[in-house]
Amino acid sequence: MVSMHTSLQREESAMTAVIEFLSAFTLFLMILTAFLSLAQLEMGSNDTSVDRLDRAAAQGLDRITSDGGWFIPSQADGSLDYENSTSEWHIRSLSELNQGAVLTGLMNQNSLDFERIAALSNVTEDNFARGLGLSDGYSVNLEIKITESDNVNRVGLVLFTGGTERGTAKASSSSFKELQVGDEKLQIILEVHNGGRKTNNLVITEISPRSVSGAPEWIELYNPNNFAIDLNGWSLTHQSSDGETNLLLRQGVVAGNSVTLLTGDFNSQVDGGADQVIDLGSEGFLGVGQINLLNDGGGVVILSYTQLSEFQPFEVMRVEWGGDTGYLLTPSQTLEYVTDNFPPTQQDWAVSNNPSPGVI
Repeated sequence: MVSMHTSLQREESAMTAVIEFLSAFTLFLMILTAFLSLAQLEMGSNDTSVDRLDRAAAQGLDRITSDGGWFIPSQADGSLDYENSTSEWHIRSLSELNQGAVLTGLMNQNSLDFERIAALSNVTEDNFARGLGLSDGYSVNLEIKITESDNVNRVGLVLFTGGTERGTAKASSSSFKELQVGDEKLQIILEVHNGGRKTNNLVITEISPRSVSGAPEWIELYNPNNFAIDLNGWSLTHQSSDGETNLLLRQGVVAGNSVTLLTGDFNSQVDGGADQVIDLGSEGFLGVGQINLLNDGGGVVILSYTQLSEFQPFEVMRVEWGGDTGYLLTPSQTLEYVTDNFPPTQQDWAVSNNPSPGVI
């Protein structure tokens, strides 16, 4: 009996020691994990930068699907006018949204609002990301599409898609949500990227360097992206035998899927229903009447963009006429972009006898 009692005591002491050791080790791990989390350090395979991307994607999606959003207009001195802020951001103009601060909430009375989805085309990707509270250096990609509907023709219909492509970024995270709207189910996918080249191509669709006497020279631009594009950072270059002219655009914004006319004279320009007309005559880049700033006999117009983090402009598109191009224009003829190839080659242009400024 004495021997059995002694054996039980030893086993109980050993079990107690094991339990105490495991408890102390568990407490140590908890303290270490908390310390590393506060210090933003990594332990094992955990990557805090990926955690931040995951959190940004989840929180960003929650912000645009929680309510109708909020807009704070800008005042004349550049400060924000908090007294006139409103949730009705989707009825504000393109320029107002570009100058103010906007959180693009997409809900109205606890349901996705198609008017707010359509109004996303008046918001630039940068303003959209800032409204979500994303860190500088982050970019986004947003897609909204119908996944289920009683109308089979609407299944798979994309209501909005735009932003930075995932393949251009160092790291990415995505979050999605499905919402029921009447008899349809919609899916919203928000991707947040660490870096990446912004997908903000503008397209020259038609150019008129030899307008009828008295009419202005003009360049037609189309924004094929769903997000709006801020013209700050874009530039135009005209090269000809007479020399070279450069123009850096410092203001203005082009709505998504819209047409903009750059003209030598705002007052006499036929706009053809263009979404906006921008006067470049005062900038000395486009002429009017007998003032030919685009060379009639031949020249090159180059559209370029400079990322804020870069110094050299990136050539987006160019158009050439005259010389060996085969495009010898007479007055009232224009050069028109006639294919979907991008960027276009010389063969993707054609001479038009029926100018159509503002009409794609």
